[in-house]
Amino acid sequence: MITKHPLTIEFPELADKIHLLKVENAFFKKLFETYDALDHEIYNAESDIQPTSDEGLNQMRLERVKLKDEIYQFLLNN
Repeated sequence: MITKHPLTIEFPELADKIHLLKVENAFFKKLFETYDALDHEIYNAESDIQPTSDEGLNQMRLERVKLKDEIYQFLLNN
């Protein structure tokens, strides 16, 4: 099943903190928006709404993992 990976689902225990930082921290807001846009692109590619090569899709997935790691570290440290 093809699904999106919103951060509040990926890190449910940090949902309140995610919302607060989105509002109060410009750097986090930018990270969040970048992740969200990339997740949307991946969903569209996987759903064949916006077809892409396997290599392109895999590259986007790797970038999403890197962003998710960066966001998680930011959430833990702030």
